[in-house]
Amino acid sequence: MNLFVNKNKGSAMRIKGLFLGLLLLCQSAFAQTDNSIDSITSNQQGANVIVKINLKKPLEKAPLSFSITSPARISLDFANTANGTGKSAIDIGLGEVRNVNLIEVPGRSRLVFNLNRSLNYATLVEGNTLIVTIDGSGGLATPVNSLGLPVTAKGPQQNLRQSLKDIDFRRGASGEGRVVVDLPNNQIAVDPRLQGQKIVVDFFNVSLPDVLKRNLDVADYGSPVQKIITERQGDNVRMYIEPKGLWEHSVYQSDTQLVIEVKPIKEELNKLTQGSQGYKGERFGMNFQDIDVRAVLQMLAEQGGVNIIASDSVMGNITLRLIDTPWDQALDIVMQIKNLDMRKNGNVILIGPKDELLLKEKLELEQKAAIAELEPLKTESFQLKYQKAETLQKLFGLDGSSSTNRMLSKRGSVMIDPRTNQIFVTDIASKIEEVRKLIQKTDIATKQVVIEARIVEADNKFSRNLGAKLGFADLRKLSGGDAGYQLQGNQRVAVTGNYLGVGEQTGQAKITEKSFIPNTQFVNLPAAGIGGLDAASMATSIFSAAANRFLNLELSALEADGDGKIISSPRVVTADQTPANIEQGQEIPYQIATLGGATAIAFKKATLSLNVTPQITPDGTIILTVDVHKDSRGEETRFGPAINTKQVKTTVLVDNGGTVVLGGIYTQEERSDVTKVPFLGDLPLFGNLFKSTGKTNNKTELLIFITPRVQLTGSFANQ
Repeated sequence: MNLFVNKNKGSAMRIKGLFLGLLLLCQSAFAQTDNSIDSITSNQQGANVIVKINLKKPLEKAPLSFSITSPARISLDFANTANGTGKSAIDIGLGEVRNVNLIEVPGRSRLVFNLNRSLNYATLVEGNTLIVTIDGSGGLATPVNSLGLPVTAKGPQQNLRQSLKDIDFRRGASGEGRVVVDLPNNQIAVDPRLQGQKIVVDFFNVSLPDVLKRNLDVADYGSPVQKIITERQGDNVRMYIEPKGLWEHSVYQSDTQLVIEVKPIKEELNKLTQGSQGYKGERFGMNFQDIDVRAVLQMLAEQGGVNIIASDSVMGNITLRLIDTPWDQALDIVMQIKNLDMRKNGNVILIGPKDELLLKEKLELEQKAAIAELEPLKTESFQLKYQKAETLQKLFGLDGSSSTNRMLSKRGSVMIDPRTNQIFVTDIASKIEEVRKLIQKTDIATKQVVIEARIVEADNKFSRNLGAKLGFADLRKLSGGDAGYQLQGNQRVAVTGNYLGVGEQTGQAKITEKSFIPNTQFVNLPAAGIGGLDAASMATSIFSAAANRFLNLELSALEADGDGKIISSPRVVTADQTPANIEQGQEIPYQIATLGGATAIAFKKATLSLNVTPQITPDGTIILTVDVHKDSRGEETRFGPAINTKQVKTTVLVDNGGTVVLGGIYTQEERSDVTKVPFLGDLPLFGNLFKSTGKTNNKTELLIFITPRVQLTGSFANQ
């Protein structure tokens, strides 16, 4: 050692300092753990397990303790105490207590009792001994002394049964129902549980005043809770809470106030279980009696495996009992009770009074604003690629036109150069960086959509017309004989088609070749033409041997059957969320009267048009707002030509490259026409000679298909 010191005196001094530091550290650690746990013994007294923890020095107060329901454990923290037993685990094996683990860390030791099920416990300090009583019956634990006798906190008065003070119902801002029970003290044993669709809460060893023995109907409050029934059960009190619908509940106790909260939950069809309140922490239970709130925050941090820093302003004690509660919900409840709030920074949670945190944030914002007033300005230019500088200037309120959408600071300014499509921003560095990020997100190429529509018109037409002409001619007068038929004496009668035809046969009128045959017809019902074509006909005549009496018959018939199909395919390309229109057709002129009495020419459109606005959704589908017109020229009227209009206007969601049928129009026309001579046209068989028939059966169908495709280029190539 001397040789080492002689060769390197500086190194020797450093080693000496290191030894001194270690010595001081050991002395400090020894000073902090001047007490120690010497032994742990246990025995069973009825259903209770009594555990005695003997220490080297007396305890001033009971150690910090808490319990966990899953797994069932009771933890005791001894500050400034070391593990003097030399063991890390001690078997107990009595009642519901399996063993106890001893864990030592710098500055404290922890005892963890492992139980078969969750039980209540009580502690009592007698000099150097801590006596832990674990109640195996499941009821409220009563501490016992070293002789095994129960110990009360306030003498004989403590043994009197006490009554519940009040039962109240309140509705929360989110529609939750809160049943608030005021207990006579914070040591009342409470057992909440689910029983079917009801919440049952038992209060042990308390009485119920007559004024609280009632049924509360709270259905009108708009919460899941419908009824609250409170009744006596021997020496205990039982409460039934009847909710309705989908709900979940939590139970917590703060000092002498027990709160049963029932929250409505929204049904999620894609989940097997309904409701979670947003809390995902591991469930556990704890029972704190007048414990320091900072110690509770430390336990919650250990339970959740998170880093929690409490402000120096977080002070006071809390009495809290939680049953099967997520640790993050327990943290939320503690903050609500103590009027605290949190701020997360990475994996660290800062907790402090709400007013203090708000004031701190306000001061930070004021400091940043003050720094921004003194920070030097800089100017940067941005070259826009896909949009105009004027549009971007208005989009982000950089022109100062909107006070609520202004991005720049008070000293900031912006200039644009339309010729080069550049924007120049002068401001502090942080604001310029914000402008740069927004330009990177917005100055991007707009996707284009090709929209192709197919308009299919199909028709099937069938028409059939039948008709006949029938006439009688008597030419005996022309041959030198007597016209007509003799009735009596010189009285005769002539029969023909019309009044003029009788005159021609009897010599009263002059006969011409053009008029004689038509005037002899008494049935003139030929078949009507179809599509501008006349019906085919066949004629026959029955006449006498002297060729002076004629019965003329003409039969006409026409049948038309046609199938047609018209396919129109307008196609247009447009940018995302940009309207597009394509139109093809004709403008039909017609005359109108002017105010001066003259005529003028006006035009009507008969066109095929496609108006569409596409919107590309984040998942790649396309929302189309479509207006399709298919107009054609109709029949002529005295006011001008009519326009036959067919239109579909709708909004649809289509896959990229998919085809959807926007709509269809199907029409069918069935028509039967009969023109006949009364009575004669109704005769069987021969009635067909005295009538004309027409039959029409036309079918027309219009279908409109549309197909959108997102493309990267602006051409129709590869489509």
